[in-house]
Amino acid sequence: MKKLVIAFAASVFVLSACMEKEKSDDVIQKAADGLKSIVAQVSDKTLSHEKNGYGQGTIVDEQNRPTGALDFNKKYSQYGAKAINEDDEKIILTFDQGYENGFTEKILDTLKEKGVRAIFFLTGDYAEKNPDLIKRMIEDGHILGSHTQSHYSMPELSADEIKDELDTIYDYVKKHYGYEMTLLRPPMGEFSEFSLDQTNKAGYTTIMWSYAYRDWVTDDQPDKKEAANKLINAAHKGAIYLLHSVSETNAAVLGEVIDGIREKGFEFDKL
Repeated sequence: MKKLVIAFAASVFVLSACMEKEKSDDVIQKAADGLKSIVAQVSDKTLSHEKNGYGQGTIVDEQNRPTGALDFNKKYSQYGAKAINEDDEKIILTFDQGYENGFTEKILDTLKEKGVRAIFFLTGDYAEKNPDLIKRMIEDGHILGSHTQSHYSMPELSADEIKDELDTIYDYVKKHYGYEMTLLRPPMGEFSEFSLDQTNKAGYTTIMWSYAYRDWVTDDQPDKKEAANKLINAAHKGAIYLLHSVSETNAAVLGEVIDGIREKGFEFDKL
């Protein structure tokens, strides 16, 4: 704080001197920009770089909402991040797209049949290798989000490295698909105050999740009936589901899950 006060005082002095010597809009603007830069740098240094691993936990409130997701919103909404939609009752399905395992087309078929719009978080490798699927996602009315270029742990990166991870995939998707991404899911759900702040400043809303289960291990897939029951019974207002499209189980039970959740009185974000 002392550094900030000193920097502010110095900037005010410089600004006053400049105004005395040459009262021009250009000089005033340069001094103001300098002050803004100093404040931003000092602010960045006060943010924690401690790595956090997100998970919704097993404790829920009276509305079946995971308290871990609600706590995340309270702590980190100031950085444009959320794990549950507290202001919207609709359920959102999200899929992390690290690599293609042959099930995404079936998932897209089911979503189209049920009239459900999902968010697909892409890595750079996926964006480059699966143009037909990505074009279909866009054509079908789904939302594309960033899962970063290289799937690195965000809190382990510097500000410049975070910017590069975001800009590289953003530029590729915009150039090749004409789509501008504004949503982000940090790889592995790992974050720090600093990384959340950096991605927020870059114009992204960080989307975690309020329900996920162990679906990503391709050679140890969950039992289909058990998985469907878990997903249906976890439904709650404003839910954000994290699913992995590499899961054979997810592709097989998705239609049943959508129907089951609707039977409980919930609705999804619609196509």
